[in-house]
Amino acid sequence: MILLDYHNRIIEDTLKTRFNPENKPKPVDMSIVDFDGVSYHLSTLDDNDAKLNLSIRWKCWQELVQYGATDVLKREYSRWIVEPEHGYDFTLQFDLDNVGGDPEDVIRRVSLLKRNAMAAPFERAFDAQSLAEQEDHWDPSSSQLMTIHYRDGEAIYVQNQQDRVTVIFSTLFKEETDRVFAKVFLQEFVDARKKHHLQNAPQVIYSHREPPLEIRHVPGLLDSESQGYITFVLFPRNYAAGAVREETISRIQIFRDYLHYHIKCSKAYMHSRMRARVSDFLKVLNRAKPEIQSSEKKLASGRAFRRV
Repeated sequence: MILLDYHNRIIEDTLKTRFNPENKPKPVDMSIVDFDGVSYHLSTLDDNDAKLNLSIRWKCWQELVQYGATDVLKREYSRWIVEPEHGYDFTLQFDLDNVGGDPEDVIRRVSLLKRNAMAAPFERAFDAQSLAEQEDHWDPSSSQLMTIHYRDGEAIYVQNQQDRVTVIFSTLFKEETDRVFAKVFLQEFVDARKKHHLQNAPQVIYSHREPPLEIRHVPGLLDSESQGYITFVLFPRNYAAGAVREETISRIQIFRDYLHYHIKCSKAYMHSRMRARVSDFLKVLNRAKPEIQSSEKKLASGRAFRRV
């Protein structure tokens, strides 16, 4: 199983070239796309090739801002934030003559722009759960259900409870075979947790068409055979402060892309195996064709003829 990168490789490679002091600044105008409908625009200013702008556009940006994305982005990129470029939601500007900080660290952080924006609702839920855990009499009505409509017809729901955080993905499976593959993959998550006694791993629940109890009251849920819901139940041990927390946020927000990527890879592998098997069967059939033999006969008169 392949783990997808959390960062954008094109942005990383481009910035490595641009931030290299041995390279003379040149004009650039690039449009870059990422998972989940994210669009980037990497460009230099018209009158100054040493000024490099990176802008991002995402359909769920205003929802992320509502859940604290602005604070997270200021924490990560405060010195490079400028007014958003027209048609985009957020823009960073870099001076190639003075990047401001270790270039390798800056490049890595900038390539994680999408990841850091999406981290906001998860950080808020984890912090809210930590505070609720310390209360003797916690009011369940204080729990916030954060909804991020990050794709057409699909969303992520994040909700804190007193002892856990629940993350629900709603996703569309356009084909019947995709639903079958998804069920097999997700069942393996459940079986692996039991088989290998991975009690520290998050609980994974898959439901087809019927939404989980936590979001049944949400208006506008799609009632369709192609709709599926994947629920992760995270406990404090799964998002302890530090590297564990950051890794959990990175992995869980890209889970939908990870699942659909492996569904497509599995289908491609099965198709290649089917084509190879058909080719083998054709070879066997070709070898099984009887050879037509001709024989020469003679009549009583002595004349010869050939029977075909």
